[in-house]
Amino acid sequence: MPDTRGQLDESDLLVTRNLVGGSWISGKGTPIAVDDPFTLDLVAEVTSVGAAEAQAAVDAARDAFPAWAARPAAERGAILRRWAELIERHEDDLARLITRENGKHLREAHGEVAYGNGFMHFYAEEATRVLGEIIPAPVSGRRLYARPEALGVAAAITPWNFPLAMLTRKAAPALAAGCTMVAKPASQTPLTALAFAKLGEEAGLPKGVFNIVTGSASAIGKVLTQSPVVRKLSFTGSTEIGVMLAEQCMGTMKRISMELGGNAPLVILDDADLDTAVETAMVAKFRNGGQSCIAANRIYVQQGLRDAFLDAFAAKVDDMKAGDGFDDSVDIGPMIDAAALEKIDEHREDALSRGAELLAGGGSPGGRLSVPTLLADVPADAKLAHEETFGPLAGVIAFDTVEQAIALANDTEFGLAAYLCSSDPARIDHVASKLESGMVGINTGLISTPHAPFGGVKMSGVGKEGSHHGIEEYLNRKYVCHAGL
Repeated sequence: MPDTRGQLDESDLLVTRNLVGGSWISGKGTPIAVDDPFTLDLVAEVTSVGAAEAQAAVDAARDAFPAWAARPAAERGAILRRWAELIERHEDDLARLITRENGKHLREAHGEVAYGNGFMHFYAEEATRVLGEIIPAPVSGRRLYARPEALGVAAAITPWNFPLAMLTRKAAPALAAGCTMVAKPASQTPLTALAFAKLGEEAGLPKGVFNIVTGSASAIGKVLTQSPVVRKLSFTGSTEIGVMLAEQCMGTMKRISMELGGNAPLVILDDADLDTAVETAMVAKFRNGGQSCIAANRIYVQQGLRDAFLDAFAAKVDDMKAGDGFDDSVDIGPMIDAAALEKIDEHREDALSRGAELLAGGGSPGGRLSVPTLLADVPADAKLAHEETFGPLAGVIAFDTVEQAIALANDTEFGLAAYLCSSDPARIDHVASKLESGMVGINTGLISTPHAPFGGVKMSGVGKEGSHHGIEEYLNRKYVCHAGL
């Protein structure tokens, strides 16, 4: 029988060329081999472009900008809305593409399509809500106002862990604001982004408004960061790369948004509801196989609830199964590559060698699969307590006092997300106000939504994505002082 695993209903959505100025082009570099993280089979070979093609994309976006920015906001929103409708129509195929190139379970891939498309719907409406300001003049005969204007050409560099959502979170507000864009998706997962671009073309997006290039990260990145035409760069990825890109952008004083690494703590107080605490830990730790910047990397449990929590949490983790993302009986798909597995194994073995106790899971059944694992009594000097694991490895650390938990949670250079479980409103307010993070989830591990600002503090980045704050990142507020009236 023919292998129909992950087969698309619309084969045209498997795109391997780049969109530049309304034309689908090929590059001269060695094609990018996109493999299936579970079977390790080749899914497709995507074209690889370099600096010349990236510059052509920037030029196309520059040429398209004046007309797009001048277009009524309602018309820009209408195109985004048609684009969103096409994403909904092709949700099954987009989810299959995500699972094929990323490995995440098909259920989660469907969830990502819905979440990512939420940004398209939200900013289709938000385009018409960008308002100016009338400022009371301090003297007579003057009119003062601030008018919002699109920044110009924006660039987006997106990661592999959420190949659709991280792109829509950047493209939707940029285009709604009147900016044009050049996007570079991760080389591990370019197929979803290219399919997204194709649907945008079908939605009636004018040529050059949205361009997408795949290939050499250094060559493309250098063009995007050093071009004076590009006025905004939005990046999601590691802190190390984010710092490098930010430094490169300063030569042309670009606006930047950086959503970088995390080391999220989950603090569980002894007054927390046990079922809520376990469910929060399951979602915050194991969503997307733990391959999320906001995954709970450190789980702190107060002594009064420690034993009951570990028993209940271990039972849940023990029931989880790693395997093929297209298998309904599986909970977690494969990791993205061999390096991801090596880091998980390194963190697990390091913690065990320092005295941690293995309560569930451990090891790998082969391929790129990592068994969901739970460790108790992780020592403070373990790598798991200080470095982002990015995988299905949970480590629990007990604490005595609330102030001790706050200090432990904040003992990191990162500050993207944090989580807290408690039933005491006063303690919730106190701890949430003291946690050094851009976002805090209270009694839930699922905090992301297009309607709220997403972003971190400290070395986890700058800027916000989502909500009305997200579109402001692509706008300049021009102050006008009109005298002689």
